[in-house]
Amino acid sequence: MELNAIEQIKRFQEFIEGNYYNSLLETARKGSRFLLIDFSELSKYDPDLATELLDAPEETIKAIEKSIEQFDVEGLINFRIRFHNLPATQHIMIRDIRSKHINKLLCIQGLIRQKSDVRPQVTSARFECPMCGNIMNVLQLEGTFKEPSRCGCGRKGKFIMLDKDLVDAQGIVLEEASENLEGGEQPKRFNVLLTNDLVSPLSEKRTSPGSKVEVIGIVKEVPIISKTGGKSTRFDLMMDSNYVKSTQDTFHEITITEEEEKQILEIANDPKGYEKLVNSIAPSIYGYEKIKEALLLQLMGGIRKVRSDNVISRGDFHILLVGDPGAGKSALLKRITTIAPKGRYISGKGVSGAGLTAAVVRDEFLRGWALEAGAMVLSSDGLVCVDELDKMSNEDRAAMHEALENQTVSISKANIQATLIARTTVLAAANPKFGRFDPYGIIAEQIDLPPTLINRFDLIFPIKDLPEETRDEKMAKHILTLHQSPEVNEPEIPTNLLRKYIAYARQKISPRLTDGALEEIKDFYLTMRKSGGSESGIKAIPISARQLEALVRLSEASARARLDDRVTRKDAKKAVELIEYCLSQVGLDKETGKIDIDRIATGIAATQRSHIMVLKEIISELDLKLGKSIPIETVILEAKSRGLDEDKVEEALERLKRSGDVYEPKRGFIGKL
Repeated sequence: MELNAIEQIKRFQEFIEGNYYNSLLETARKGSRFLLIDFSELSKYDPDLATELLDAPEETIKAIEKSIEQFDVEGLINFRIRFHNLPATQHIMIRDIRSKHINKLLCIQGLIRQKSDVRPQVTSARFECPMCGNIMNVLQLEGTFKEPSRCGCGRKGKFIMLDKDLVDAQGIVLEEASENLEGGEQPKRFNVLLTNDLVSPLSEKRTSPGSKVEVIGIVKEVPIISKTGGKSTRFDLMMDSNYVKSTQDTFHEITITEEEEKQILEIANDPKGYEKLVNSIAPSIYGYEKIKEALLLQLMGGIRKVRSDNVISRGDFHILLVGDPGAGKSALLKRITTIAPKGRYISGKGVSGAGLTAAVVRDEFLRGWALEAGAMVLSSDGLVCVDELDKMSNEDRAAMHEALENQTVSISKANIQATLIARTTVLAAANPKFGRFDPYGIIAEQIDLPPTLINRFDLIFPIKDLPEETRDEKMAKHILTLHQSPEVNEPEIPTNLLRKYIAYARQKISPRLTDGALEEIKDFYLTMRKSGGSESGIKAIPISARQLEALVRLSEASARARLDDRVTRKDAKKAVELIEYCLSQVGLDKETGKIDIDRIATGIAATQRSHIMVLKEIISELDLKLGKSIPIETVILEAKSRGLDEDKVEEALERLKRSGDVYEPKRGFIGKL
């Protein structure tokens, strides 16, 4: 049953008066230009009007907006009506949109890939006839600007344009989200036009590339202009949006109800609250308590500080898991992406440097070059899980350096110079050099990653899978029970509440270091630095300033986990414990029994560097005595007299040859370059 426009206006006025009058007054008072209406309420009130809205949305929305102007309230001219909560029948995947959907009100979901600049667009123009003075209003609904063809007085020529109505407009490209696709399907893209308040600065943030959104709008056809200048028989489709709603928020955008706030504070006040949080991180994975605790703190994050000289200390800290195959690394990563908002999972071989940071692509809208953000930039204020880090090529891994340390991505390509913000936390996983850890070897030497990259991770956890009867039995029981009844191991805190807890902590809590915590961190740092003494001249460096910053970040995250505004000595001890655990696992030098950060940071331990220095000295002395060719035997004998083993000498010589300090003129002899 079709309703005429006057009937529609009348019915809608009654609906607004009964349900939304107070909201209307409130939005008008705030200076807002639109009213958001729940479709389900409209269909309860008047099913005919709701059906009309779905079938002929353009005319119905115009009638609704006219009805709003009838109210005696200031500021209701050019007021817009936005709808949300459409019925399930109107939700459609981008790939399923067909010509029958043209001029229907639909809801599509996806990920924003590209976004054009905001530009004014003409909606209507008024022309005057120079002969009779008649004024004609021409609506500009198509892509090309239209002038009137003739006037009522019979004139067919030039008309004078009096004025034109402009609205702000912006185009976005929406791509289907990967979770809705089946194997082998490529995500389809769709152009969406945003106008008026949908491109206001506040809404702009919601539609930045990488955001997941739900768009409600009218599907329209757009004529394709052929190369000859005429219209093609084929048409393009686009959506004129009515409302855009973000479906994936960062921790700072998640809304928390009063009821949820009560539950959150209950967890924080529970003496076992912290343990419950740690246990809820990945309940289906057995063991790894230390790693789970570190992951909880990573989700909490430290405090980002901008100093007066514009030097920024990042709050996010990065974690690297290096472990044997089948140790549950990927499962941990997948679980963390479900907890973290804007969580992205990417894996080794399928990753390029441009895909991680940003790519410069040819832009179809503007006929030039445009930036397309990669995973690190799209997940700003979120978390990226990089699996199989060791399978990536060196060039692609190098792209991560700047994003890990400075949290920016700089691009200088194809006439585009830009610095993009990538405030992203990274959780990475890799396998050891030979696929599995050698239990007797030095762990640092088995991590097949460049030292410059490893150094940027605040915590490194080696995961060894060694047979051990009691642990194996418990693990087998845990895994098999999960298969028998998957619902047994539900998290103590439901995932949704855990996400809200972390969001609450990140929004409301900005802890400051107390003197006690500061003292604790300082004492640990100084004690570690002192402990690096070595008899053979060069001191091992057990800890560097980078770890000092990591200690502060971990302490702040620990205070946040307890919803405390103060970082106490207890939090500092927790941070010290985690850093010490990682360093003792990865940075221990078995020769001296001391921790040496250089094992990770530069790939050469202090003891090795000490041997190299001694060897360089010996070669210099022998060079003066024996000339250019020095027998290796003589070098070894001299080194033995100074307390160096033959193995150590050979290893050090190999390093010197590689670095180009010495060369081998003939077999069994070396010369100094």
